[in-house]
Amino acid sequence: MPVITLPDGSTREFSNAVSVLEVAADIGAGLAKATIAGKVDDVLVDGSYVIDKDATLSIVTSRDEEGIEVIRHSAAHLMAQAVKQLFPGAQVTIGPVIDNGFFYDFAFERSFTPDDVARIEKRMAELANESIQVTRSELSRNDAVAFFREKGEEYKAKIIEDIPESDVLSLYSQGDFTDLCRGPHVPHTGFLKAIKLTKIAGAYWRGDSNNEMLQRIYGTAWGDKKSLKKYLHRIEEAEKRDHRKISKALDLFHIQEEAPGMIFWHDAGLSIYRTIEQYIRSKLQEHNYIEVRTPQLVDKSLWEKSGHWDKFHDDMFTVESDSREYAVKPMNCPCHVQIYNQGLKSYRDLPLRMAEFGSCHRNEPSGTLHGLMRLRNFIQDDAHIFCTEEQIQSEVSEFIDLLYEVYADFGFTEIIIKLSTRPEKRVGSDADWDKAEKALAVPYGPSIRNSFGENPWVWITNGYLCPVLKSGGYRSPAFHFLPLLSIQ
Repeated sequence: MPVITLPDGSTREFSNAVSVLEVAADIGAGLAKATIAGKVDDVLVDGSYVIDKDATLSIVTSRDEEGIEVIRHSAAHLMAQAVKQLFPGAQVTIGPVIDNGFFYDFAFERSFTPDDVARIEKRMAELANESIQVTRSELSRNDAVAFFREKGEEYKAKIIEDIPESDVLSLYSQGDFTDLCRGPHVPHTGFLKAIKLTKIAGAYWRGDSNNEMLQRIYGTAWGDKKSLKKYLHRIEEAEKRDHRKISKALDLFHIQEEAPGMIFWHDAGLSIYRTIEQYIRSKLQEHNYIEVRTPQLVDKSLWEKSGHWDKFHDDMFTVESDSREYAVKPMNCPCHVQIYNQGLKSYRDLPLRMAEFGSCHRNEPSGTLHGLMRLRNFIQDDAHIFCTEEQIQSEVSEFIDLLYEVYADFGFTEIIIKLSTRPEKRVGSDADWDKAEKALAVPYGPSIRNSFGENPWVWITNGYLCPVLKSGGYRSPAFHFLPLLSIQ
């Protein structure tokens, strides 16, 4: 006799095991109709999930963030079903949820055209109107490999072969389409009526440029058509402000095939660039930074010592000369350390704030290049602060002051702050990381200006206040400041 505790603290007792949808129906027919999924003991599950013991339950609908994510995940499956019906020779690979939407990668003998995408979207709408039931089943790994291989889905079979043999896998079916997936998914396709396919792009199988190129179809999905229309309007307005269109209209810069991901600055664009550079230089001087310049080509031994060679070698441009291998500088950090290492230093020399407008090159995948936003050559307004442990706190505060000054001068007043903490693979002792993370979890004070009400911070046990925590980073903890620009 499971007792179900709801978010408001009320309880409902059932004589037998009960599904999420059945609990929703017991509460009310309208809620049952709107139920997309549930959270049982804080775990997101299908509406068909059966609860056989006492548990907490939150009903998830399209009004919830989790509900929208389930809708987008299910929309990817719906698109794959439509593609398979229209183009039986296409093979499916992966179809995850992304910000504001989803995508699915397909292997097909020819490129999809805009007309193909329109047909796919139309077929998706037809399948949504049929309200096809979505069901979950389980197979062993080996049976799942055989199942997809028999269907001619070689890519899906390869994905499953990488899963441990002992794992039991979940499959989701809707009509004539079945896909490997952890779920959860919507109860039926009738929830998927606010969808728009947005673009086609190329994508390498498993993200490896040595593998075959697949076709990626992107889409967006929402809980209702009003939300979809609002989102599409926002995207349309943003496209009008696309910096690539503006640069062409104002003759600021261009990019061409002979130098992918690298900018040809025109006179007007370079004038703007220099104005911004001089502004940043003046701010750095106000805050007592010294400016340096370091070489473009550096022997690989330095990158090996810093750890960049092992971790980023594939993303670096390299060249050989006089039987030595060099890397074109992808970042400034190791070179700044070389400047600091010249000569003896006293604690009286610290803090030393070192800045550079460093020209960096990174071998970014061609499919990721995007105007000025993702490049292979860029000028990194970069700085490193050499200081004692006792100075870390004050240096962080002063840097935050500088950053907020710059953002404010450019009209950004709402700033999202995230703190990257220690990754699994790292250098340095846990004690060093404890000190560094504590220093970045800054005490509440004037250095952090509050853009979201009186107190947007989260308390942690040592009595400090820190921003939203996010695991990540490669070698050290760091703040990430993300300016927001709203387009109404």
